[in-house]
Amino acid sequence: MKTLDAKEITETIKDMCIKTNCIMSENIKSTLEDALNAEISPQGCEALECILTNADIAEKGMIPLCQDTGTAVIFAAVGQDLHITGGDLTEAINEGVRRGYTEGYLRKSIVDGPFSRKNTGDNTPAVIHYDIVPGGDITITVAPKGQGSENMSAVKMCKPAEGLKGVEDFIIKTVSEAGANPCPPIIVGVGVGGTMDKATVMAKKALLREPGEHNRDPEIAGIEEELLTRINKLGIGPEGYGGTQTAMAVNMDVYPTHIAALPVAVNINCHISRHMTVTLQGKEQ
Repeated sequence: MKTLDAKEITETIKDMCIKTNCIMSENIKSTLEDALNAEISPQGCEALECILTNADIAEKGMIPLCQDTGTAVIFAAVGQDLHITGGDLTEAINEGVRRGYTEGYLRKSIVDGPFSRKNTGDNTPAVIHYDIVPGGDITITVAPKGQGSENMSAVKMCKPAEGLKGVEDFIIKTVSEAGANPCPPIIVGVGVGGTMDKATVMAKKALLREPGEHNRDPEIAGIEEELLTRINKLGIGPEGYGGTQTAMAVNMDVYPTHIAALPVAVNINCHISRHMTVTLQGKEQ
C-alpha cells in the first residue's frame, strides 16, 4: 500500500487552478496559430489574432485568459492501492479549489443552489469525477468550464433506428444553434452509448483530448474527421465573425448500450480549452 498526504493534493490543485486559468497550453496555442494560417475570412483572422494576443497578455501578467474562470471540474483517477492520509480526499480537492480561486484572484461563480443563487464566495464545491484505477498513485485533471460553452451543450436520447445519421445530425444541429455563444473555434466533445449520465461524462472527458488526438478506433476517428469537416462548413467562424475555422476538433467516445437506447451527449468547449493533468505518486509504506 502507498500513502499520500491530503495537503499535497490541496496544494497541487491550488496551483493547477491558477495556472490553467492563466496560461494557454502550447498545444492549443499552436492549433489556433494553424487556424489563423488556414482562415480565409479577414474578420475571422482578426478574431484569432486577438485571441492569441490575449493569451500572451494573460500569461505574462498571470491574469485570467477569460473573465469566466468557470466551474472547477476535477477528474481524479485514484489508485486502488493508495491511502489518503491527513484528511478527506473530497475536502482536500475542494480546499485546493478554494485556495486557488482566492489566492489567484479568480472570479468566484458558484452559487449554493439553483434557486437560492447565493454565491458561495470561493468557487466551491467543485464538480468531481472519480475513477478507481490500478496502482498506488492519483492522477488529477483540473478543467475549469465556463458557462458560455457549457450552456450550449445538449443531450438527446436518440432512437436506435436513427443510427449514425441521427447522431451526426444532432451534433451538427447542436453546434449550429450554438453559433458564436461558446467562443469558437471550439472543441466538440461527444459521448455516445451507455446511459444518459454515462454519455455526458464521456463527452466531458473527450474534451481533455488534444486537437489531432483521435479515437483509437479507426471507424470512430473517421466519424470525428467527417463531423469536423461538416462543422467547419457551417461558416460560423472564429468568435462568430464568419469563416472556415469554427472548430479545432471533434472528439468522440463510445460505450456499449441497451438494445433500446442510443444516448448522445454533446459538450462544447471554448477556444481556450482549459485543462491540466498532474500525477502524484504515493509513498511506499
